[in-house]
Order: sequence, then C-alpha cells, then structure tokens
Amino acid sequence: MRRLRCTALVFALLLLASPVLAQETVKLFVYEDGYVKVEISIVPNNYTEPLIVPVTEHAQDIIVEDSRGNPIDFQETNGSLLIYPGNAELVRISYYTPDLTSKRGIVWTVNFSSEVPFEVLLPDGAVIVDLSDIPLRINGTSITMPPGNQSVSYIIENPPTGQNQKSGALEVLLAFGGAVLIGGVFFIWWRKRAGNDGGETKADPIEEAIESDELREEERLALKYLLEHGGRASQAEIRDALGIPKTTAWRMFKRLEERGLVKIIRGRKENWVELKR
Repeated sequence: MRRLRCTALVFALLLLASPVLAQETVKLFVYEDGYVKVEISIVPNNYTEPLIVPVTEHAQDIIVEDSRGNPIDFQETNGSLLIYPGNAELVRISYYTPDLTSKRGIVWTVNFSSEVPFEVLLPDGAVIVDLSDIPLRINGTSITMPPGNQSVSYIIENPPTGQNQKSGALEVLLAFGGAVLIGGVFFIWWRKRAGNDGGETKADPIEEAIESDELREEERLALKYLLEHGGRASQAEIRDALGIPKTTAWRMFKRLEERGLVKIIRGRKENWVELKR
C-alpha cells in the first residue's frame, strides 16, 4: 500500500512540475484481475518543448499517438515518458499497470493521485464500499473523482443466479463430455492392447461366439446381457431378463461354461455367471 501511495505521489509531482500541460483528462479502466488501463489525453501549449508524463513502475504496452492514431516519438526514462509532440494538437497516452490497485480480502482498492479530476471505470458487477472523497459524478460503475490523492474501494458481486446455473450446467456438461471422451480413448487403447499380438488384432472370443451360428438364441442373448452389465450377473437376473425357466437356464449356463465362455460362481443362496476373457 505504501509503494502504491508513493507511486501516485510521484505521478502528481511530475505532472505539477511539467510547465507544458495546458489541458489534460485522465481515465482509469479497472479490470477484474486488478490491472488498470490508464488513458491520458493532453493538449500541449508549447510544441517546442517535450512533454514529461510520469508512468507507474510496471507500465506495460505503452502507446503514444495523436488524435488520428499516428504514433508520436517518445522515450521512457526514470519512470517518465519524454514525449515530443511535434505538431500534434492532442497527445494520447495509454498503458496497462498492476501498480494502482491492492486487495484485502474481497475488497479491492484503487489508489491514484492527480492534479486534475479523473474518471475511474470499475469492472462490471462492482459495488463501491468506500470513497476517500465526495465524487464529482457517479454513473453506474463510472466514478469521477476530484483532484488530489484519492482512493476507491469496491467489491465484485457474483453473477446473477440464472447465470450461475447456466455456468454450472455448462461446467457439468463439459466435465461429462470430457469423461466420456477420456473413457472412449481408454477403451480403444485397452482393446488394442488386449488384442495386439505381434501386430495382429485378435477378435474377442465372446463377440465371435455371439456372431457365430454355433450358439442357440438364448445363449447369445445371455452373453449380450453379460456384456451390457459389466460381465457379471446372477443366474436369476439373467433368467428373468430372458424369460426362460430355471432348468433351461441351468443347462444353458453349463453349455456356455463347457465352451469356456463363462464361469459359474456358486454362492450360498444364489449362483452367479461371469464372462471369461
């Protein structure tokens, strides 16, 4: 916080020391991450002497141009811009900086010092919680502060509930899609790895048996049911799904076990059937 106040004070002193500033406007565009875009417009009253405009310590993407967007020659030295306006009737300076904001908890604070009134444009959803002085104008998230060492504190409210719900639904959808994609890739990789032997792909014996004419209809249906239910199910569950009597199902499972396609797991109350891979 002390470094921010010192930076703002130096900014104000340099502006005061420059004798060639006739008219000046300053705008601060504040972003949600704390970065600020500083825009300064100056009408010089002396075209023979350079303008001296201070910038913050970590100024980035500095642009100096005239009213038509033509670049103006400048030099950056000792935390200031030495600008040669030439015949430009208006000099526009813009840059980005993280030096003008600080955060404590959920409260952001913009600190700035200026010899002229300046406008602060806060992010969407910002709610002002404190001001160092009575503002000259407030219009939504735009505040015009009087000259001097000023601060504006604010918090950023959460988006509306509907937007939250949409965002949450979108995140769930994206997560589900990602899980399906990863699962599909893993399944393909597993199939290739399980089926590869010397570069040749081996067919799944279960799928081969289902497609062959050597099995009866109920046997193929029983294998399909096991494939669709994780490779394991109780005999009673399969009987009910296929609608076949208990004795018919018992003989069917014995035939599939003899072919090496399933394994019968005998339980205390109920027998289970498991595919053999």
